[in-house]
Amino acid sequence: MAQFTSGGLTLAYDDIGPRGGRPIVLLHGFASNRGEMWRRLGWYGAFERKGMRAIAPDLRGHGESAKPHEPQAYDRAAMIGDVFALMDHLQITRADLMGYSMGARLALAAALSHPERIDHLILGGVGGRIFERSGNAQMLADAMLAEDPNSISEPMLKSFRHFAGEQGEDRLALAACVRGGGEAITPERVAQLRVPTLVVAGSRDVLAGSADELASAISGAQAVTLPACDHFSAIPHALFKASVFDFLEGTLGL
Repeated sequence: MAQFTSGGLTLAYDDIGPRGGRPIVLLHGFASNRGEMWRRLGWYGAFERKGMRAIAPDLRGHGESAKPHEPQAYDRAAMIGDVFALMDHLQITRADLMGYSMGARLALAAALSHPERIDHLILGGVGGRIFERSGNAQMLADAMLAEDPNSISEPMLKSFRHFAGEQGEDRLALAACVRGGGEAITPERVAQLRVPTLVVAGSRDVLAGSADELASAISGAQAVTLPACDHFSAIPHALFKASVFDFLEGTLGL
């Protein structure tokens, strides 16, 4: 297992593919990990077949990385720091950056923070609802702390709780991760972004909302809606992979 240190924490990562290949950093979703989201669902193999170098950390609180239980450890600035600390550790100045769900929110924040280090930005499992403020974070934290998943009435929250249990994740760390703070993502902020961006979401993804709505707020961004996909079924979809490679190769929509 490869490791690096960021902010005093030891974090695990994979570095797959040729060292001279085009680098892409992959940021997984909440309660997932690098092996589940990127290896098992075929993304590593897809990037390898394209001769690309896929670099995927377990975000703090997840997988084989450190799992502090204090919400302040998950401040978005600290998690952004992890992304660039990994790139620095591997001596990569610039890379493509792709995230899904929570990882997409982090990828977007990272691109806003240091656009000069990002060649292309891919945001999966997010859409127009990224701009909403709601009590979902506290509800998700409470779901992580629930001893009995069947006590959770909201289906989406129950799905996340079951998934965290299936992955053997530390639910106290996940609850703290949800409570970590960060600057709100607003249309005004993303309008400043000048990194080529692709937004992908399922047509039935009620958690993400409309991919077109988010893309329209980002100058020059492209959007793909995956038919009949929800938040979970979109990740391994062949059209998702095809859209990503068409975008990176500059042929999407042509």
